[in-house]
Amino acid sequence: MAAICVFCASSRQLERQWLDLADATGREIARRGHTLVSGGGCVGMMGAVAEGARAGGAYTLGVIPQALVDREIADMAADELVVTEDMLSRKALMIEKSDAFLTLPGGLGTLDELFEVWTTAMLGMHRKPVALVDQAGFYSGLVAWLSGLGKTSFAREDALDLLIVADSVPAALDAIEARLE
Repeated sequence: MAAICVFCASSRQLERQWLDLADATGREIARRGHTLVSGGGCVGMMGAVAEGARAGGAYTLGVIPQALVDREIADMAADELVVTEDMLSRKALMIEKSDAFLTLPGGLGTLDELFEVWTTAMLGMHRKPVALVDQAGFYSGLVAWLSGLGKTSFAREDALDLLIVADSVPAALDAIEARLE
């Protein structure tokens, strides 16, 4: 059993397919017996992944900065909700509390979190698996750009190999679990 941190969109204005993906992700994490670590919000994909995980019986840990609690978007149904001073403290605690990271579709905040955990893995600050779910080609442009970085020497191939890219949540979790063994 591992603590899987999921990074994803918290926007309230998302298409149903993305909310369904988040819910299915939470349920799959639960089915596999893992704990969910999330950004502690109750809206968008972040809320859906937490609800899915709880519906499947998983323990949920939310980590949220006080500023977002003040905006009344905290996941008060989380089994454990940790309130941090700011976004930087939130990220640091999420990294500390997690055994692996799974990135679903999202925007700038999601990408910030992905690049933070991937960069710190590349620098040897942790050895936790980092996965990107490219469902429906959402990240195909980013993945193509990233793969080109190795050819330009802006990124080492071994650093690029640290990122698991999968086209589905089950495939991403299979790869994470294999790296955790």
